[in-house]
Amino acid sequence: MKNDIHDLALVLDSRVRLVVIESWEEQRVLQTIGTLAVRRAQTWYTWNHIDGLSRLGFGADMDAEQDTRDAETALEQIRRAGEPALYVFCDVHPFLDSPRIVRLIKMLAMATEKVAPTLVLVSHSVPLPPELSRLAARISLSMPSDEQLAAIVREEATRWSEQNRGERVRTDNQTLQQVVRNLRGTTHEEARRLARKLIVDDGAITQEDLPTLNKAKFELLDMQGVLSYEQDTAHFADVGGLSQLKRWLSEREHAFNGDPSLKDTPRGVLLVGVQGAGKSLAAKAVAGLWGLPLLRLDVAGLYNKYIGETEKNLRDALQLADALEPCVLWIDEIEKGLAPEGGDQGVSRRLLGTLLTWMAERRSRVFLVATSNDVTQLPPELIRKGRIDELFFVDLPSAQVRADIFHIHLAKRELAVEQFDLAALAQASDGFSGAEIEQAVVSAVYSAAAGEQAVGNGHVLKALSETSPLSVVMAEKLDALRAWANERAVRAD
Repeated sequence: MKNDIHDLALVLDSRVRLVVIESWEEQRVLQTIGTLAVRRAQTWYTWNHIDGLSRLGFGADMDAEQDTRDAETALEQIRRAGEPALYVFCDVHPFLDSPRIVRLIKMLAMATEKVAPTLVLVSHSVPLPPELSRLAARISLSMPSDEQLAAIVREEATRWSEQNRGERVRTDNQTLQQVVRNLRGTTHEEARRLARKLIVDDGAITQEDLPTLNKAKFELLDMQGVLSYEQDTAHFADVGGLSQLKRWLSEREHAFNGDPSLKDTPRGVLLVGVQGAGKSLAAKAVAGLWGLPLLRLDVAGLYNKYIGETEKNLRDALQLADALEPCVLWIDEIEKGLAPEGGDQGVSRRLLGTLLTWMAERRSRVFLVATSNDVTQLPPELIRKGRIDELFFVDLPSAQVRADIFHIHLAKRELAVEQFDLAALAQASDGFSGAEIEQAVVSAVYSAAAGEQAVGNGHVLKALSETSPLSVVMAEKLDALRAWANERAVRAD
């Protein structure tokens, strides 16, 4: 609060007569203003549409005969009194469509006297009309630091313990650190409510609570729309191969999570390659590996028939992702939204410009994972170093990786893996992608169930033999993609 009081004092000392504070924490704003007013022995009033003007602190009461619940009446009384006090108006923004109210605020804001009233408009959002915007100073309350967030979690744990006969909240240091990281971007009260929800259910804070916390924070920040929250993030144990990508991510996890000795934060990767080779699963696995929320940006959902709305949708989505930091932002098949088409009237180019600016200038800890099936459609400025950290090529899996993928999908369906000849299955699936291997296992399960048999090697081999993999159907395009990536990308496996 000390910094907030200091910032507000600087604004008032500059003799700005109209101050806007946007915050969800009205009580904290009022407490900050009250503390400063007491220090200065200055009278201050609050206003809302229910109670009207109420005097707080030192000084004489306003004229009690007038009903100041009406915003226009209250502003007119302030103008006539001319008292050098602070007037804090809570939720006055719905009335800013009145020309008389706007004019009264403008007259107060333009006061040139050395001693004059100061208006402070407070709400979660205060969109000022153009005639007032240049007369106002906007300040924001500071968000809680990591130390404050940790203290909030400890306070809620202590409160739960006191209510449960001294029983201690079960947790571990690593999980607590992740909880604190994922609480960043929330206000003090929001962080307190979220921490309380984590603890009150079972008296424990565990790794299983992190997805629940991330989803609750997502809903709290109202991010529904073109951004979606991915509840089920994969673990890298569920991703066959990609050893180079796994190593690269492991080396950068500590840096992304806020190593104070490192000034540069990992920015993101672009995964290009064959359809079904595991690019999307790898994107999900990044969030699972780092214990972060995963947001998926639907590029197709950005488009709007009205001019300018498409770009605004993207800006809003990126702003919301910044608010949820630290997180992973996944843009699947990015070329479909940024590749120019004849009739889009330049929308794709404007989208690209908005995205490039955010990629280059963002300071938030949002790790971008973009995937593409046709990299030749991507503009070169999107894939240069500085906007992304690395370009990875995801090829068809090798024999050993195919065996691992069979093991993963057989075990996922609770089949006895030891009864299958993984080497033979891997050999028979040469040229298959991970997605095609999974579908072969699914087909084998269906076939065995139809014949009332236990799933065996033969069922899987039969499913493989009846499948024409993409590497055969689109052999020419795959060869061209491999030739392109040979000297331009790092192999992910």
